[in-house]
Amino acid sequence: MEPYFVIGLLFAAVVLFATEKISVDLVTLGLLCILVMGGILNVQEAFAGFGNEVIVMLGSIFIIGAALRDTGVLDSLGGLLARTTGGRPRRVAAGMMASVGAISAFMNNTTVTAMFLGPVIGMARRLGISPSRLLMPLSFASILGGTCTLIGTSTNVAVSGAMKHLGQEEIGMFEITPIGIIIFGVGIIYLVTVGMRWVPERDRSDQMSGNGHIREYLSEVVILPNSPLIGQAAFNSDFSVLEFQVVKIRRQDEDLPVDRHTQFLEGDVVLVAGKVQNLIKVKKIEGIDIREDVQLRRSGIDMSEASVAEVVLTPRSALVGQTLRGSNFRRRTGLSVLALLRGDRTLNDHMADVVLHAGDLLLLQGPFDRFQKFEQEAEMVVITEHSYTTTARKRGIATLIAFVLAVTASTFGLLPASVAFLVAALIALATRCISLDTAYENIDWRLLILIGGMTAFSTAMAKSGADELLAGVVTTLLNPMGTLAVLAGFCILTVLLTQPMSNAAAALVVLPIAIQAATKLGANPRAFGIAVMLSASISVLTPFEPSCILVYGPGKYRFSDFIKVGSGLTMVTLAVILALVPVFWPL
Repeated sequence: MEPYFVIGLLFAAVVLFATEKISVDLVTLGLLCILVMGGILNVQEAFAGFGNEVIVMLGSIFIIGAALRDTGVLDSLGGLLARTTGGRPRRVAAGMMASVGAISAFMNNTTVTAMFLGPVIGMARRLGISPSRLLMPLSFASILGGTCTLIGTSTNVAVSGAMKHLGQEEIGMFEITPIGIIIFGVGIIYLVTVGMRWVPERDRSDQMSGNGHIREYLSEVVILPNSPLIGQAAFNSDFSVLEFQVVKIRRQDEDLPVDRHTQFLEGDVVLVAGKVQNLIKVKKIEGIDIREDVQLRRSGIDMSEASVAEVVLTPRSALVGQTLRGSNFRRRTGLSVLALLRGDRTLNDHMADVVLHAGDLLLLQGPFDRFQKFEQEAEMVVITEHSYTTTARKRGIATLIAFVLAVTASTFGLLPASVAFLVAALIALATRCISLDTAYENIDWRLLILIGGMTAFSTAMAKSGADELLAGVVTTLLNPMGTLAVLAGFCILTVLLTQPMSNAAAALVVLPIAIQAATKLGANPRAFGIAVMLSASISVLTPFEPSCILVYGPGKYRFSDFIKVGSGLTMVTLAVILALVPVFWPL
């Protein structure tokens, strides 16, 4: 019964990971408790994974990445590389993707996407290219670049640690580099030659006319006393001069229809959709004002000298899933929301009642140090350029040097990887590139708990015989078609599981079954393990990957856009994996 009990828990975990109604870390810890209470694992086995050196290594890399970002080193690299790739859209995209992939081979792909987001949008505007043509390739390049080294993505590090736990050798720093470079190169070629045909081109007319800010935000404007708009018809008013679309009118807490008979009155709150540059002009036009500014003035707060910036909410933001009203946004952040936007959708609810999603764009106003605080805490990404002090950059360069030395030391076996990266993280803290509080905030604790817990779960599968049972089912079904077919089955399963689950979770679920299947077949377990790891890293069928979520709003993409471009890219790179893994790691 034990194998079926563990398989049942695995199925429940997959469902819970997919729905995310309960946080993945809580699900993982709950599974460990059930395994201990059920007698499958003892306490030492259940929590042994949290003492794995992979946990220390990943935590250190999170801190180093945050330090390089906060000191402006990554922004400088991103801006420089983005500015040096000028020309036609395909040429620009190819140069940008090569630059992004090179950095993403050594940094978390979400951090790299966030780093390039602002510079790439600025470059697109200068060249008269729609940002949507470049932002999707940006996110895909950051994901594929992670296949080039062990530390290119947290999934690689997690699988390496799990393989050691399963009796295999850990993956070397550059062991996957040859196949990773080929995967990345094929991915770029596919995107430039085929994928770019499917990448949408949104708002090109605005770009070519030089209007700059092309995104149409939702904002609330108040009709002030003696405004010339009073008495004007909603369908034919001065709002048209500002190129605003009147979406809804609220008068004394009641919504009015927007038709030819509706006229504006003093005090009306008008929900409009308009471009950033025009929304900012509203603050200077007599007779109307942005509702948020009116409320702030009534509270005695002067925002005349405040900074205004566009930001993207990250998947890690605590604001995701809440409304502006329910989250007490202004009191909680010290920032006020002037407008918001979600992809290419026109929102019809008043801003205070809109449930915020990861990838939403907000036009915020407030002290710039507040923007920096929330960017440091990985809650939002500012997509407007900002400056850093010379001292901060020098400290960041020292951290960058320490990071390069850590990679070198771990590659040549001078130091264990966990120790090398921990030393680099301590240097970042000692040189005050990042505060201790900010360092803790930038560590993805949910991922670390997931890795530690799923490592223990693989022990439970081995002790109970669940891995043998599942491996037997897969091999029985696919073995008649050959060992390569069995390998393909596990790769496809991994790709499919990464859609509802995180890449690391999918890889850690499939890995022990794949290793056991390889053992049963007398095949090379390492080849199966690496194939599963790479399959988890190239899955871009949908925009659920954090790097894709970051570009979803700024690019004004639709869900179908990612399916069109990402499905082809996934199939092409999966074919490369199945063709080349047996070459580099013979079956």
